[in-house]
Amino acid sequence: MRLRGIGPEFASVLALEAFYRKFSNRREIAGYSGLAPSPWKSGGIDAEQGISKAGNARLRKTMVQLAWLWLRHQPGSELSRWFHERVGERRGKIRRIAIVALARKLLVVLWRYVTQGVVPVGAALKA
Repeated sequence: MRLRGIGPEFASVLALEAFYRKFSNRREIAGYSGLAPSPWKSGGIDAEQGISKAGNARLRKTMVQLAWLWLRHQPGSELSRWFHERVGERRGKIRRIAIVALARKLLVVLWRYVTQGVVPVGAALKA
C-alpha cells in the first residue's frame, strides 16, 4: 500500500491471492496468475496464442484493473513509459493486448518489491 495507486483492496487481493506463496522466478508467478503467454508449436511453426487463462482468475482480473490504475497514478514510472511508447494514441485491440502485458510486468515488479524490497523504477511512494 506504500505505492501510489494501490489501495487496501488491491493490496489485500495481492497478498491473499499471490504473495502468500513462494515463487522462484518471474515465469512461475506469471504462470500462476494466468498472464503468461501460451506458445503453440507444430512442426516448423512457432506461434503465440495469447495468455493462457489457466491460472488464478481473481488475480488476473485484479492485475488488469491495477494496470489501468497504474497508468493513471504512476505516469512517470518506467512501466507507464513503456506502455505509452508501445501503444501511443492507438485505441482498441492493441491497447487491450498491451494492458495485459503491462499487468504481467506489473505483477513481476510488485513481486520483486514485496520479496526483495526493490522499488519499481520511477514509481512514486505515498506521502
